[in-house]
Amino acid sequence: MTAPTYPIETPRLLVRPFADKDLADMIALYAIPEVLRYLYVGKRPDAEVAKSLAERKAKTALNTEGDKMILAIEEKASGQFVGEVVLVWLSETHRSAEAGFIIHPAFQGQGFAREAILPLLRFGFEVMNFHRIIGRCDGRNAASARLMAKLGMRQEAHLIENEFIKGEWTDELAFALLDREWCALQG
Repeated sequence: MTAPTYPIETPRLLVRPFADKDLADMIALYAIPEVLRYLYVGKRPDAEVAKSLAERKAKTALNTEGDKMILAIEEKASGQFVGEVVLVWLSETHRSAEAGFIIHPAFQGQGFAREAILPLLRFGFEVMNFHRIIGRCDGRNAASARLMAKLGMRQEAHLIENEFIKGEWTDELAFALLDREWCALQG
């Protein structure tokens, strides 16, 4: 099993596996229209969110292509649920992965997403030996695009109306970071 030691501790956060105690926070997070706006999913029944939590609890390691690490973000000082981060192993042959994040609006704009995703990028490049980690977002999601740029990812594409989501055509922005770029950023 290839996984970080949990919890991953940052100055302000614990990045950890999901637990049963996260259900109410997940239900609340996935009911916020602002959060759902750029996601593929819409408002779901509580039972569906509970099923999603059960699946997340098992996604804590990367063993083979296709595996996902989906981790909860908790603020250390308050114990509050901040959101989630994900690292998906896309291809063994191409040594590639995808990173993502969802942050509760109450915690947005404070650097929590960056602080939580950096350890996953470090794990991806330095432990998993990925060559390339991508990030994608809805073309209207300026905050996510800014974050990926701050992480050192370069925008590689702006795909115009490439997906039909929730009844409308949406653009997609694609970002990427290579292992040599990661090393350069680490000094």
